Amino acid sequence: MSDIKEVINNKRTDLNPIWIMRQAGRYLPEFRKIREKNTNFIKLCLNSNLSAEITLQPLKRFDLDAAIIFSDILILPYGLNQKVEFLKNVGPILGDLNINQMSEFTENVFTERVNPVYKAIDLVQNNKLTENKSTIGFVGAPWTLLVYMLNKKSPKQGLKKNFFEDNVLITEILKIIEKFLKIHIKNQVDSGAEIIQIFDSWAGLLEDKDLDTYIYNPTLSLVKYIKRLNVPVICFPRGIKDYKKYCEIINPDVICIDYEVDPNQIVKNVKIPVQGGMKPQILLADKENLKKEAKRYLDIFKDHPYIFNLGHGILPETDPSMMEYLVKIVKDY
Repeated sequence: MSDIKEVINNKRTDLNPIWIMRQAGRYLPEFRKIREKNTNFIKLCLNSNLSAEITLQPLKRFDLDAAIIFSDILILPYGLNQKVEFLKNVGPILGDLNINQMSEFTENVFTERVNPVYKAIDLVQNNKLTENKSTIGFVGAPWTLLVYMLNKKSPKQGLKKNFFEDNVLITEILKIIEKFLKIHIKNQVDSGAEIIQIFDSWAGLLEDKDLDTYIYNPTLSLVKYIKRLNVPVICFPRGIKDYKKYCEIINPDVICIDYEVDPNQIVKNVKIPVQGGMKPQILLADKENLKKEAKRYLDIFKDHPYIFNLGHGILPETDPSMMEYLVKIVKDY
C-alpha cells in the first residue's frame, strides 16, 4: 500500500507523504518543451501518450508519492460539447451553453469524447514509476464547474451580474453536471485512478446562505458516490470559511486546505486526515525560508494524519531545484 493510502486508510502519523497540486506541468522545462509544440491545451489533455508522459515527468525527477493525471477540470464541459479554449494570459474561455443539447447527451457520447483521459490514466497506472505510489484522478466540484459553464470565463473579476437570475437553468445544469461527473469519476477509477480529488476552486465566492444549494448538497452526493466505489476522496474547497463545518457535512476521507487557513485551527478542529496548506510563493523564496515554512506545517501536523502539499497549485516560475529541496525536507523530517 502506498504511503498516501496508509495515511488515509490507517491514519498513520509516522509517514510524511508528499505530492504537489499541478506537479505535472508549467514549472518543468521538459513540460514547456512539449507545450511549445502543442499550443491547444485541451487537445494536449486529450493526447493519451503525451498526457501520460507529462504526468510521469515529475516522478522521474522527484521522490513524490503520487502521480496526478495531467488533465483539467474543464474536460467535463468539453465532453458535453461546450466550447473550451485557453488563451494565453487570459485563462479559459467557454462558448455558449446549449442546455437542450446537453440534456440529451448520452453516457457513451460523453465517454467517447474524453476517452483519451482514461487511456492516459491506464498508461500511468501500468508504468514502473508508479509502483508503490498512488495514481490520483480528479474532477471539478459541481459549483466550480457551474461557475465556469455559466460565467464562461474565470470569475477573478467576479461573477457576471445576472449569474443567479435563472434558477430553473441553474438547477438543470447542476443536475447534468452531477450526472456526468459521476460517469467521469467511474471511468477514471475503472482505468486505474486509486484516489479522486474534488477541486472546488471557487468555493470562496459564495455567501453562507448559498452553501447548502451549491456546495454541500451536490458535493456530498459526489463524495458518497466515490466512497461506494471503494476509493478514497480528497476535497479541496478553496476559500471556504468554515473547514470544520464542511468536514462534518461532507465527510471526505481527506480535507485539503488552502494557504489562507490557520493550520493550528485545522489541527484542533478537524478529525480526518489533512492535506496541503503551504503557500506556493514560499517556493520562490530562498531555501532557509522554504525549510522553515515546510517544517512549520510538519510540526503542526506531526501527530495528525497529514499529506504534505501546497495550498494551491505550484507556480510556473518555481525553480525545479526548490521542489527537489522541498521533497527532501519532507522525506527527511
